[in-house]
Amino acid sequence: MPKNSKVTQREHSSEHVTESVADLLALEEPVDYKQSVLNVAGEAGGKQKAAAEEELDAEDRPAWNSKLQYILAQIGFSVGLGNIWRFPYLCQKNGGGAYLVPYLVLLVIIGIPLFFLELAVGQRIRRGSIGVWHYVCPRLGGIGFSSCIVCLFVGLYYNVIIGWSIFYFFKSFQYPLPWSECPVTRNGTVAVVEAECEKSSATTYFWYREALDISNSISESGGLNWKMTLCLLVAWSIVGMAVVKGIQSSGKVMYFSSLFPYVVLACFLVRGLLLRGAVDGILHMFTPKLDKMLDPQVWREAATQVFFALGLGFGGVIAFSSYNKQDNNCHFDAALVSFINFFTSVLATLVVFAVLGFKANIMNEKCVVENAEKILGYLHTNVLSRDLIPPHVNFSHLTAKDYTEMYKVIMAVKEDHFSALGLDPCLLEDELDKSVQGTGLAFIAFTEAMTHFPASPFWSVMFFLMLINLGLGSMIGTMAGITTPIIDTFKVPKEMFTVGCCVFAFFVGLLFVQRSGNYFVTMFDDYSATLPLTVIVILENIAVAWIYGTKRFMQELTEMLGFRPYRFYFYMWKFVSPLCMAVLTTASIIQLGVTPPGYSAWIKEEAAERYLYFPNWAMALLITLIAVATLPIPVVFILRHFHLLSDGSNTLSVSYKKGRMMKDISNLEENDETRFILSKVPSEAPSPMPTHRSYLGPGSTSPLEPGGNPNGRYGSSYLLASTPESEL
Repeated sequence: MPKNSKVTQREHSSEHVTESVADLLALEEPVDYKQSVLNVAGEAGGKQKAAAEEELDAEDRPAWNSKLQYILAQIGFSVGLGNIWRFPYLCQKNGGGAYLVPYLVLLVIIGIPLFFLELAVGQRIRRGSIGVWHYVCPRLGGIGFSSCIVCLFVGLYYNVIIGWSIFYFFKSFQYPLPWSECPVTRNGTVAVVEAECEKSSATTYFWYREALDISNSISESGGLNWKMTLCLLVAWSIVGMAVVKGIQSSGKVMYFSSLFPYVVLACFLVRGLLLRGAVDGILHMFTPKLDKMLDPQVWREAATQVFFALGLGFGGVIAFSSYNKQDNNCHFDAALVSFINFFTSVLATLVVFAVLGFKANIMNEKCVVENAEKILGYLHTNVLSRDLIPPHVNFSHLTAKDYTEMYKVIMAVKEDHFSALGLDPCLLEDELDKSVQGTGLAFIAFTEAMTHFPASPFWSVMFFLMLINLGLGSMIGTMAGITTPIIDTFKVPKEMFTVGCCVFAFFVGLLFVQRSGNYFVTMFDDYSATLPLTVIVILENIAVAWIYGTKRFMQELTEMLGFRPYRFYFYMWKFVSPLCMAVLTTASIIQLGVTPPGYSAWIKEEAAERYLYFPNWAMALLITLIAVATLPIPVVFILRHFHLLSDGSNTLSVSYKKGRMMKDISNLEENDETRFILSKVPSEAPSPMPTHRSYLGPGSTSPLEPGGNPNGRYGSSYLLASTPESEL
């Protein structure tokens, strides 16, 4: 462009100037966009394209008040209930300390690169998940819609767990705790312990009967549980108030919801290490079972945990990073948040197994006492001879070691009839090996351990307040994954849409607070997100690395960050991560086909859990959830491939301010556009503007790469550096 052009003269001016393409190329006076209607094709009465409004929207986009607020938001979203009750379970199940090796390896080659990728595209394009993937590759724009649907599914049941925590939180303000003893009913002068509680335990009974009032199967609805319905209403009210103003309200909440769990975990760790038997639990936890490292199942579960721990594919990561400044170092953010997430998982594991070690010692002592009473009964009835009892054994102060010695002697002598005695070995390792995960860990194992704590109500209040805050941090990110892309794309009123989402989710969530609701929570948790999210993330990776172009993306990251990211990311994005994700997807599909989907049902008459398969109607619902979550991807692809849905590539207008420019295409035919651009100065414009779209999808030349224009460094002669349509 000539040095004396009006565009060059006004490039650094503070005055906001909006001009049509004709004005820019013909060096004419700009048209006042407020007073005139622009029509690039020259037809009178064409619609005015609000390019200036889009510029204003980008400039006025909400931003985090501080870097700390943003980091806390990302931590609050990625660090959730899974760090507390799933990571410790997987660590115990898959080799203890040896499990940390595959987890760390997969965190480096899958977790951090893909987390960095989502942070980068969100910050670069400054849109939610719908706008980001529509921009990167319009034909894969369905990825953003699928992310929103998955967030909706997860939010529906995740807030139910917050509701459970709220119920236990308010029940904790009692001494003794209401789940510390079985309820007793009196029939005249006779006190009778509730049979269901006596067969199981006080904490198990309180969870299944008092809290959930659970039915025997998913087919038995049993009506609404009014206590949990009220708790769900409170949970959605809290979430609604936290997110109604966007990051202006949720950012402030994050200061408490993200930091408070660490205070509680630190307190629990100190208290747990002082408990008798805590060291047994921690040693058992981190004793490596090296043979487990060769099991492919361990690596698959480690990959799944890495995948979900960082919140990949939900859209929350993209939404939060979209409110960042352009020059924010998202590479550092990715490494920092990933490390904090891993540190939190290990910290939670220490706390959990310190407490479970204490609980295992309590339960082992109880086992020793009960079996010692059996042995005394056999001695009194001469079923066993007193000669079998070692002389140093004192039944009034019987230790686990003495009982084990006595047990082995009796088993050796009464080998033929030993099973009839009904004696248990009472080994501490057996108690520690009992795998507890999910709700069983939080609402049964932990609550039982806390009944033995001094000042147990205080610790119970702290524990469930921590769970509420962990859940709230994740729910804020999940809601951002829904509201941010919808608001960005469809320009709906923020407050009205957010409130409407919460009201809608509450009424749909009534499915989870009926007496069979826990079984639906299991279904949604196991199947509604696992496979769809895996598909979403692998398509995100392919869209950036193979369609948009890894070299191109790396070059634009260099422009944005001010330094070139390590080539490590190039190879991870291009080859390693897609391959690992493809293997994970294949393994998930195979597992879904080989293992019939089912759930653990609580049978009241047996006072025990029984694994049941989902009935046909539940299988149909399960398949529908997976299909609905993934359906937008092929639908949008087909519609845009056959040009049945516009990709926003048919308009062209230009607005610039202080040297920043953005472009948008406005009802231009290819021939009209080329003819118009070349009509004034053909010698200066040998390469026409892109005729397909403003999005830099596959096959487009990046404005940051040398183009075909001999008169400028960039192909279109413009330096685009402000808005999503012009920054990449």
